[in-house]
Amino acid sequence: KVQQSAQARGIEPIELCDEAAEDFKGLCANLNVSNDDYIRTTEDRHKDVVRSILQKLYDQGDIYKADYHGYYSRRAEQFLQEKDKDENGEWPEIFGDVEEITESNYFFKLSQHQDWLVEHLKTNETFIFPRFRTKQVLEFLKEPINDLCISRPKERLEWGIPLPFDEDYVTYVWFDALVNYVSAIGYGTDGFEDRWPVDFHVIGKDILVPPHAVYWPIMLKAAGIELPKSLLVHGWWLKSGAKMSKSTGTVIDPLDLVDLYGSDAFRYFVMREMNVGQDSEFSEERYLVRYNSDLANDLGNLLSRVLTMLNRGLGGVIPSPEVEEELETELWKLWNKTREETLELYSGFQFHTGLEKAFHFIGSINRYAEQRAPWKLAKSEVEADKKLLNTTLFVMAEALRLAVGLVEPVMPETKEKVYTLLGYESDAEWESRLVRTEDLAGNIVGGKTILFPKPQTDS
Repeated sequence: KVQQSAQARGIEPIELCDEAAEDFKGLCANLNVSNDDYIRTTEDRHKDVVRSILQKLYDQGDIYKADYHGYYSRRAEQFLQEKDKDENGEWPEIFGDVEEITESNYFFKLSQHQDWLVEHLKTNETFIFPRFRTKQVLEFLKEPINDLCISRPKERLEWGIPLPFDEDYVTYVWFDALVNYVSAIGYGTDGFEDRWPVDFHVIGKDILVPPHAVYWPIMLKAAGIELPKSLLVHGWWLKSGAKMSKSTGTVIDPLDLVDLYGSDAFRYFVMREMNVGQDSEFSEERYLVRYNSDLANDLGNLLSRVLTMLNRGLGGVIPSPEVEEELETELWKLWNKTREETLELYSGFQFHTGLEKAFHFIGSINRYAEQRAPWKLAKSEVEADKKLLNTTLFVMAEALRLAVGLVEPVMPETKEKVYTLLGYESDAEWESRLVRTEDLAGNIVGGKTILFPKPQTDS
């Protein structure tokens, strides 16, 4: 596809890839996604690993040359079988135009490891998350699998990594691409074993079978490399019940939403709405509900309340708490429960439920403020009310600090803004900062800030 697309534009394939790489790097930066490295399969460090693994498998007798006659999808860049047709006996749209070809190629002995893979899946229930995806793989493996064609003749396809044992052929894209996971972290170097096997290998459901659940485990086993501990398989974003697709015009550009609402709002929406492993529905209406209700109203107004009350009545200084009554005790009990449950949910990839609990706590801080009514306490000259005012404003500020810390993995910029406005600094690890302290007392807060402003549009 790369070669065909480049030819259509009259440019070299590497130029097309250069454009795409910059787009992906820009997307990561705009979404505030941190990454230790960015590797491209055109880099020498990747090519060297691909060729070394191919040579190893060839020397072991796991790769052989044979003639192939059958169906081929240029769009999917793969050979097809009759079983790949749909219930009407037609080739699914995903394959595009399918042609019948005959050519010599190199094959990897995939089939000889089929029984091992079935056994591995049955005895390692946590290998695929969510677990119901394992049934999909085992269903695929009920029928005998063919050996994998891992080459394309250069006379038909020049774009690719040449086979080390036959320079007239290039490597099949899926073999090449899958090896990327170990080439990126230094396969063949001293530091590789410090990074592999990974705990979770994150992929999309549409490339689970056969690439990541069949080809990849067998390739690793044959090459003597440990398997990842688990495959984390996410679903699709749907619009009006259908998968987003350029061909149907149902694509949402995340950068458009980031430009309007900021990266944290986008990150919050996708993590709050998606149950990892399941498909999720996107709509502009739902996005606005989350933005206005959860972010602007609940979290944004809470911050505004805290800063306004502190600057108006206490010179912008966070007071020390002076009393603890039932309302404070109940709020701190809820925090301890929320923290424990949310961290456990995060660990189980139930981010949507974890965020729901975190924002329930934020709502509880707002309810605490309504019950304490610090705007009324500020007008009182009674000493007990003054103490209660100091306590209320401290509790609101400290609870806010804890709450934004809890959602930090999803909303890092928001956490940083709130920490700065509360005058809070800490070098402690993330979970250590989720513990109630009185460190905020005495800090000078910033001025009134609109955390999630209404977006500016052309209209």
